[in-house]
Amino acid sequence: MSRDLPPLNALRAFEATARLNSVSQAAEQLHVTHGAVSRQLKVLEEHLGVSLFVKDGRGIKLTDSGVRLRDASVEAFERLRDVCGELTQSSADAPFVLGCSGSLLARWFIPRLGRLNADLPDLRLHLSAGEGDLDPRRPGLDALLLFAEPPWPADMQVYELASERIGPVMSPHFAHYQALRQAPAQALLDEALLHTTSRPQAWPNWAQHHGIDAGALKYGQGFEHLYYLLEAAVAGLGVAIAPQPLVAEDVRAGRLVAPWGFSQTPAQLALWLPKRAADGRARQLAQWLKAELARQPV
Repeated sequence: MSRDLPPLNALRAFEATARLNSVSQAAEQLHVTHGAVSRQLKVLEEHLGVSLFVKDGRGIKLTDSGVRLRDASVEAFERLRDVCGELTQSSADAPFVLGCSGSLLARWFIPRLGRLNADLPDLRLHLSAGEGDLDPRRPGLDALLLFAEPPWPADMQVYELASERIGPVMSPHFAHYQALRQAPAQALLDEALLHTTSRPQAWPNWAQHHGIDAGALKYGQGFEHLYYLLEAAVAGLGVAIAPQPLVAEDVRAGRLVAPWGFSQTPAQLALWLPKRAADGRARQLAQWLKAELARQPV
């Protein structure tokens, strides 16, 4: 004897009809037509080989078989609704874990965290910092915010937030500041440039954009992460290169200056999340980030 369940749509149509004692009300609740519900009920009766309803005046009433199936199906669907509701609530109550680089976290995100929490109080954002080891596919991480170049991976939902713009920056306390602040970009060929191993192409890309021979660049002190590179620049140790959002506050406050401005690269600051884990909160966060990036140019 087969123990296969009848088609789920047929069971849903029956459960709604039996619970509401009305084909019309079941159709309305399921957002389908009266005829669609009637067809599903017929499919179910043919599958089971029994009658579930009989006509009762202008309405219908359950047969004994229908009563048995109603009691079982109402209980089963109610249990499913309860569990699905618990899972949905659990997901809504869980924090949204966002990975990003330590430099982006410290220099751009944390100063805006109060405003984000006020604007999106239900997001419950949790930030996870890392440098090069963050992967949006990693369990425990809901999304990743990073600078990267398209094309995007096929298994990722990517929200493009802003084109990357990079430029050289230095402190007014840097020893060569007076000589450089009104000099052409070519003058940087005479400087031992601060650089970071996490973004080795930053200086060459900038040089190429300005028609400068990247092979003629000279490098001085190197740093493992961008955050330390920018701290060195603020301390007056030399000329560094950085994405504009990460130094905007320093430039505005006069801690750093950007005499040569910022030039666009092929990269985008983007929010990544696995397509299999699409989360409505990610769209809210992406919209907020995009608006925030647009409202505070240097």
